[in-house]
Amino acid sequence: MALPPTYEEIRYIADRAVSIFNENGYDCCLFGSTACALYGGTRCPNDVDLIVLAPHANNEYLKQLLVDEDDQFYLVPSRSRRATYEVLWYSLPSTRRGTQRGCKVDILIPGNLNIPDIPSEQIKRKNYLPVMPLLPLLLMKLQGWTDHRDSNREDFQEKQHVDVEDIDELLSITCSTRTRISSNSLSWLPGEFVQDGQDRIREYVEEFPQSALQWQTLGFEAY
Repeated sequence: MALPPTYEEIRYIADRAVSIFNENGYDCCLFGSTACALYGGTRCPNDVDLIVLAPHANNEYLKQLLVDEDDQFYLVPSRSRRATYEVLWYSLPSTRRGTQRGCKVDILIPGNLNIPDIPSEQIKRKNYLPVMPLLPLLLMKLQGWTDHRDSNREDFQEKQHVDVEDIDELLSITCSTRTRISSNSLSWLPGEFVQDGQDRIREYVEEFPQSALQWQTLGFEAY
């Protein structure tokens, strides 16, 4: 079995992708587990999730751009028979036994997965890498939890337990910054995105009531 990417490799791949997009005139930011780790989460990411702030661009074009600029990026057909897209990977050094290693790279644009259109000036930087603002990142993680919990796929359902670990860590980190959802710095968030997050928070508190006070600290209703 191939060794998973290390945190250092994840950061290098993220930096490489960000640099290529920036050189081609696209702002972008990390989200998902890589962004969580950059904010102080303890779990090592196993892939790179990147939002490119180009709402009118095509995901496949953006993937191909990386492949064209760096031959360590490569595309493979999706395992889904109905898929019309390819999956982007980054090739990593093989082990001594010659086992092929790689890291999956997800490229998304605003609108995919209900991702809001983030103003460039609101992008944060952690360890020299651009990341999604903390509280919206937490709400996206919460969406991932409900999506995995409600999925018909057993492998997706298993992911909800890791989601909970990430959410609890990120919730504590966000509370420590004294951020509130009513902050002027978050006024760009669409009302529907915030309301959907509020609805998911109530569901989360039903299952994990000990988190209620922390959500209230961020300015949400827990019940």
